[in-house]
Amino acid sequence: MKWSAVDLDWNQVRAFLATAQEGSFSAASRALGLTQPTLSRQVSALEAHLGVTLFERGTRSMALTEAGQALLSPAKVMLDGALDLSLAAEGRSTSMQGKVSITATSLFAMSYLPPVIEALRHRAPELTLEVIASNSLQDLRRREADIAVRHVRPSEDELIGRLIGEHTAGLYASQGYVEQRGAPSALADIHGHDFLGFDNLDQALEVYQQLGLKVTPDQLRVFSGHGEVLLAMVRQGLGLCILPDGEFCEGLEPVLADQVRVDFPVWLVTHRELQTNPRIRLVFDALAKALTERLTDKPVS
Repeated sequence: MKWSAVDLDWNQVRAFLATAQEGSFSAASRALGLTQPTLSRQVSALEAHLGVTLFERGTRSMALTEAGQALLSPAKVMLDGALDLSLAAEGRSTSMQGKVSITATSLFAMSYLPPVIEALRHRAPELTLEVIASNSLQDLRRREADIAVRHVRPSEDELIGRLIGEHTAGLYASQGYVEQRGAPSALADIHGHDFLGFDNLDQALEVYQQLGLKVTPDQLRVFSGHGEVLLAMVRQGLGLCILPDGEFCEGLEPVLADQVRVDFPVWLVTHRELQTNPRIRLVFDALAKALTERLTDKPVS
């Protein structure tokens, strides 16, 4: 093995990958937590070391050159290897010090996680806990989070999941909306009502159609990818919306409660390599116990 042939600086390769993915030095520097001049120097140093130009530099964006395109795939292989190394090391760590990141939907994180975080702070004060509130799935294989609360079963071989329980959702409106516009009494009686949707029109229409609600695009004029924003819009009286049952909807009026019901699972997911890490195991088990008790209203020993 000629070790001198593999003397690449990983920080420079990482800077190249981040710039290619984020599209500019400024965006990549924010993603990596570096200053823009530092990241620019790392990319330039890699170009000098390899003897190629990786980017066509514009005033606002970066475009990969032909050489950059050719090197992108092997650089991603290096990234995968670095992630595997990091996961293997984390899985064999015995330290209780360090950060554990948890991701969940914004509404779930807001209402269910604070008591668990408080208990963990008392139990393991040396831990640093990060809560990532996001309605999009974080990639646990790429360490975007350590533990995820998801509403779909994990399909990736590298991930393990525990089914915590079931949760429900229904159609809700504000008292003011119902007083002003009335409430539909049947699935077919929704004409003339306004609806709110998650993410985008096509996805929202599909969800309502699956529930037997023939909502038209003209009835869907307000969207948000954040549950707490939609909740605020419903409270403002802007329309009907599917929301999780429970304390989320205190003060709101259930609509078609006997006809519109959504049952969805709650999974706790982590990377297979990380389940042996003591601090991640501690947080995982604490989340599993607390969420099971909340969802079933029964204490777990």
